Amino acid sequence: MHTGRYSLSYARAMTELEKGPRGVRRGRGARERILSASRQLFRDQGINSTGIDQLCAVAEVSKHTLYQHFRGKDELIAEHLRRFDPDILPEVFDRTDLTPRERLLAAFDIHPPLCPFIAAAVEIHDPGHPARVYARDYKKALAARLTETAREAGATNPEQLGEQLALLLDGASARSRVLDTETFATATAVAAVLIDNAIPTAAEPPGADGDLSAWTSATPRKGSS
Repeated sequence: MHTGRYSLSYARAMTELEKGPRGVRRGRGARERILSASRQLFRDQGINSTGIDQLCAVAEVSKHTLYQHFRGKDELIAEHLRRFDPDILPEVFDRTDLTPRERLLAAFDIHPPLCPFIAAAVEIHDPGHPARVYARDYKKALAARLTETAREAGATNPEQLGEQLALLLDGASARSRVLDTETFATATAVAAVLIDNAIPTAAEPPGADGDLSAWTSATPRKGSS
């Protein structure tokens, strides 16, 4: 099984080669500069704390230019989310070198500092906001891809396993942010038990007896070396 770790990035830092004379961006359109600025600012300081004036300053565009590309901040936020992962983790689910079971576990190798869809839903209270709608659609689509892969792996109840793994992914992302620590190793161990218990043909992990007892042995205990 491939054990490499993947990462999703909001935005990379602008290099000096991307700047023209006097530090002005070159070679990229205004729309892309606006989206790049939004990814950086929404990640670093949050959606609600980022104003249009600041977005324009970082993107080096006028308000008039911004409103030519986006009708307002709400539309920009929604497009920011659409750009983040439009194809629902193709680097995991579209891999042909992994078995379906391995693809399910590989989903736990991808974890941004905080899932941007969760972050947007927390900051935006209106359930009808276009960003909230897109975040909800994305989470449903992610669970659907997990369910489809669970079905390929031979799970007896793929819908249940898909929802369990989606919940585990979201919980690990949020808990990692709140505690400022790594929680995905534990989440991966729990996922492995859930997967093996759901797939009749899977080899039963040592110590597994139909519950989550197996993963506890994989979790370092206090005072252990």
